[in-house]
Amino acid sequence: MTTRRKTANAEKNALRAYVKLVRAAETVTARVHTVLPAGLTIAQFGVLEALHHKGPMIQSKIAAKVLKSAGNLTMVVDNLERDGHVRRTREATDRRRIRVSLTPQGSKYIAGLFPKIAASVGREFSILTPGEQAMLAEICKKIGLQNTTD
Repeated sequence: MTTRRKTANAEKNALRAYVKLVRAAETVTARVHTVLPAGLTIAQFGVLEALHHKGPMIQSKIAAKVLKSAGNLTMVVDNLERDGHVRRTREATDRRRIRVSLTPQGSKYIAGLFPKIAASVGREFSILTPGEQAMLAEICKKIGLQNTTD
């Protein structure tokens, strides 16, 4: 087999895997979205979950954690703040840095919601054995963390 053909097959296999990965992720996300309360987006849930488990964070760190652009995250946090779930404060030492934290209302809200979402995700992944789930997690991490020089 020529190098050119091997490359074409590798690209075809990669594309096939990518399409299946995206379709699976979108399908699971759509199903999980049905468990979210009306008006709460997956991105908003991601911010609340991050703050719930990690505590107050600088807005730029939240953006990196939930894989959102800074501009998009600003809108997400604006809406969460409007709904009384989070508050923003400027850092005293560097006023450009904005710290986001859960309000008592937001803390109660995510504490009640998180188990429902976790159970929904658990149901979605129950088709896989625990070993397959661990393998999938490692494969996704490997793809996500790869460094490319292109």
